[in-house]
Amino acid sequence: MNAFASASHDQTSPLVCNDICKRFEDTSVLNGVSLTIPQGAVLGLIGRNGAGKTTLIRILLGLLMPDSGDATVLGEPALQMTDRAKTRLGYVPQQPEALAWMRVGDMLDFIGSFYPKWDRDYVSESLSLWNIPPKRPLAKLSPGERQRIALIRALAVRPELLVLDEPAAALDPAARRDLLRQIAMRSGESGTTVVFSTHIVSDLERVASQVILLHQGRALIDAPMDDLKESYTRLLIPPEAAADCIDKLPGELTRRRRADGSLAIIAAHVPNEPWPGAARVAGSRVEILGLEDLFIEVTE
Repeated sequence: MNAFASASHDQTSPLVCNDICKRFEDTSVLNGVSLTIPQGAVLGLIGRNGAGKTTLIRILLGLLMPDSGDATVLGEPALQMTDRAKTRLGYVPQQPEALAWMRVGDMLDFIGSFYPKWDRDYVSESLSLWNIPPKRPLAKLSPGERQRIALIRALAVRPELLVLDEPAAALDPAARRDLLRQIAMRSGESGTTVVFSTHIVSDLERVASQVILLHQGRALIDAPMDDLKESYTRLLIPPEAAADCIDKLPGELTRRRRADGSLAIIAAHVPNEPWPGAARVAGSRVEILGLEDLFIEVTE
């Protein structure tokens, strides 16, 4: 697999985008992002603040028009989604504020009237589990409670595609674990395709089957989680050999000169394939990277 480019685009996939570009004034936020999310996948979208995660999600769902490129949701153009497609989609924005003037139960009953598969039992059980009174006004909920209500609203749809933008940002550890269990259960049992952005790398490692790392407007890494655990490494070249390592290595993502003159190169390496000559210099060593170390190394 080519770890630096998305898989070939299959228009039957629940979510596809091709060469998405977006600028805000003089700032390029997305620069040619393409991705295909397989049916039933759990995609973790990571990147530093300002990397374009929310912008990409809004474009994927037809809530924001790209400067160029296109997106397809459940087989329909994102900017022209039908009501039928929308009933198959659950979405939790980063800051859920919609209908804040209503009471919790009234809002959920109102929203549920638009969805043929609305799960009223799930709504009731979840409100009870999280001790949220149905008669409480949404405006009087804490940020964590509003996040929980947004999650209940999205999951009660029984969506075929569930999109969550930083869903755990306002949740305590216990609520985060419950959310991850819900994601894993819905994907495993119902075949729901899940996309969620997060800055909590440990959450990705628990549930994601595929990871995309956005950096400087590009999908720098797009790979199955299992490939990430085996293929990305840090190559450390000693000072005496670093000066001769001028050419970019196959699969190289980043390189950094250290204070002692040594060179640290982050690269994707195909298992059982020979390393380039630089890796065989006396004193060089190869270190396997975990996801958190990889994230820090390529985005610093």
